[in-house]
Amino acid sequence: MSTTQKIDTADFGLIGLSVMGSNLAQNIEDHGFSVAVWNRSSEVVDAFMADKEGKQFVGATDPADLVRSLKRPRKIMLMIKAGPAVDAVIDSLVPLLEEGDVLIDGGNTWYEDTERREAALAEKGIRFFGVGVSGGEEGARFGPSLMPGGDARAYESIRPILEAISAKTDSGPCVTHVGTKGAGHFVKMVHNGIEYADMQLIAESYDVLSRAFELNAKQLEEVFVEWNKGPLESFLIEITGKIFGVTDTETGRPLVELVLDRAGQKGTGRWTVESALELGVSVPSIAAALDARILSSMKDERVLASAALDVGGLVHELVSSDKIGQVHDALYAAKICAYAQGLHLIRVGSNDKGWGVDLQETARIWKGGCIIRARLLDSIRAAYERDPALANLILDPVFKQDLEDHHDALREVVALAQARGIPVPALAASLAWFDAYRTADLPQNLTQAQRDAFGAHTYLRRDDLKRGAVHSEWLSE
Repeated sequence: MSTTQKIDTADFGLIGLSVMGSNLAQNIEDHGFSVAVWNRSSEVVDAFMADKEGKQFVGATDPADLVRSLKRPRKIMLMIKAGPAVDAVIDSLVPLLEEGDVLIDGGNTWYEDTERREAALAEKGIRFFGVGVSGGEEGARFGPSLMPGGDARAYESIRPILEAISAKTDSGPCVTHVGTKGAGHFVKMVHNGIEYADMQLIAESYDVLSRAFELNAKQLEEVFVEWNKGPLESFLIEITGKIFGVTDTETGRPLVELVLDRAGQKGTGRWTVESALELGVSVPSIAAALDARILSSMKDERVLASAALDVGGLVHELVSSDKIGQVHDALYAAKICAYAQGLHLIRVGSNDKGWGVDLQETARIWKGGCIIRARLLDSIRAAYERDPALANLILDPVFKQDLEDHHDALREVVALAQARGIPVPALAASLAWFDAYRTADLPQNLTQAQRDAFGAHTYLRRDDLKRGAVHSEWLSE
């Protein structure tokens, strides 16, 4: 399709030709759909079109040109930076669109912005979808996990394209109608929060193996390759093994050892923690991972503190002779806790907003394409199939047994690390969350008594709940 054939010819429009956008456009075209593309910079459009001879692409010169190029009802996906830029592009498109047209935001957008845009566009008869896209550059090109949220009936108009371009597993295409309004971006946000926790748990396990057991990069490569053959099998474990196998061509050292220990972030982990706080959901493993990245950014201060606060550690060993096996089991137990926290947040958020998110389907579409794809998701899907109303993942009989089998290893590894002064915030947070969740009587009776003592915030009597809120004089002379 030449760039001169622009009237009512393209099946799909895509705005934003960065790495993710250009790869998604090519993925869509690979599956037999013609694609009109536009980017704010005309040079980017020209560069994209330069090697597309014989392909079903239309290069648009501006938003109006893009809209003219599309079949009705028009379907346009935005792959641009979240925030004001999305509003600006939507504002430029709205006067050009008609009732029944569909706009899709495929960026990492704050879900409340998606809900605001969806409501405003619905008044004009334009259907708006917030679609979480996970899988990075390779996923976008060859099959991501897609999490669309929006009107269920309008979803049918974009479903064939999304199913075609998504990753495929033995459970089907890794896309589903996640729920209404902002559900897609909320689920993607929590996916990224779980990703933060998963990566931090793996990093802490590596730190223990390296510092406590003195495993070198070659040995670590072998460990993670082996771990990827069992219950820990996942994309993140797989790439971790590969990372330890890469040698720096300049120095001959393992390349990972030359990477500065300062991790970046783009905000979705913070959003997850903020949303959890607003909804009253405990996600300490995710919060610990976020804190760890923030602390990692304080490199200069940490270097100074390492000399000023050299307090050493205690001699402590794991009770098992299979030390690597215990770290494996600890990581598995902590990972279950992190997933359980994230999925609980999705359930509470869905119930609060009335989105209708299906956690069984969520686990299914995360099986392929996305960053947290893992064997564990088969077990998670099965848990919600057994009980769709499951209050928390760790109450499922299978996961209950897994934690009964592996929580001792988690305790031992956390104890070892803390005794030796090795920071394991996410492993420790997972263990603390597990212990708190399974504790019938927590010490917050004292907390509530303190609140009543200094602020008359009242409390409930456990021996007479029907009495309701009461206040006592705790500090009278």
